[in-house]
Amino acid sequence: MNPKEKHTQIIKAEAARLGFSFCGIAKAGFLEEEAKPLEQWLQKNMHGEMRYMQENFDKRLDPRLLVDGAKSVVSLLLNYFPEETQNSASVYKISKYAYGKDYHKVIKKKLKEFLNTLEEQIGEINGRAFVDSAPVLDKAWAKKSGLGWMGKNGNLITKAHGSYFFIAELIIDLELDYDAPVKDYCGNCTRCIDACPTNAIVHPQIVDGSKCISYFTIELKNAIPDNYKDQLDHWIFGCDVCQDVCPWNRFAQPGKEPGFKPLNGLLNMQAKDWEDITEEIFIKQFEGSAIKRTGWNGLIRNIAAHKKQ
Repeated sequence: MNPKEKHTQIIKAEAARLGFSFCGIAKAGFLEEEAKPLEQWLQKNMHGEMRYMQENFDKRLDPRLLVDGAKSVVSLLLNYFPEETQNSASVYKISKYAYGKDYHKVIKKKLKEFLNTLEEQIGEINGRAFVDSAPVLDKAWAKKSGLGWMGKNGNLITKAHGSYFFIAELIIDLELDYDAPVKDYCGNCTRCIDACPTNAIVHPQIVDGSKCISYFTIELKNAIPDNYKDQLDHWIFGCDVCQDVCPWNRFAQPGKEPGFKPLNGLLNMQAKDWEDITEEIFIKQFEGSAIKRTGWNGLIRNIAAHKKQ
């Protein structure tokens, strides 16, 4: 067995041991196909107030600028689909990815162990781990490494289990065996486009982030525009509409990661529980949760946006 094959086997075995659902590998290089669309997306201000999207443009397109000597991008998917969803009487809705612990913390811990194990088994490696908080086009790399295709809603979709996955990467200086991209299986389906409450999916695979409910309820720091308040569909943290209607998610299976188990009592919170939440309760209830990203003031703003003026 040659070194490339051996190292690839070690990496895929370790990904499985750590509980990742899928692992794919692509050759590190410039993302030529994504360069122009990203530039146009930014020029049209579809990132809204997400100023960080304007930064590190070159690094977003070339991982070799993030890791010296980078040769491979290892993409990893971790399933977060829950066994149970919010009680239908809850009224206010939060995205499924935020039911449990903050995924950044859960996955970063796994990736740290991943890199340590690789160094033990292979030797010194120059590499970095990334989870949705650095200038890496994670969905583009996951697509390039054959883990799925880019859906019309801009999410990566796997043929086996749909799209309820977190994406993470290891960018390393090892030559490996690379996986091939897979076919796009969306066909003529437009369910995600048709179902989006704010018409944020302006073209297949192009989402105007400044119109997305997730943007309004998490990223936006100012007041939610009045003309969008009646389109929020009771979402107060994130939005799952474009995933919930996707036919491929009929194959979604509950994830096995203990850290994503719903926080105690969260699924049964009623409208009054959300409306009466104090800052003290918010801090205690959502300790270690991604929901803390919006802050207590942001959550109260989101809830208030649903009330009739």
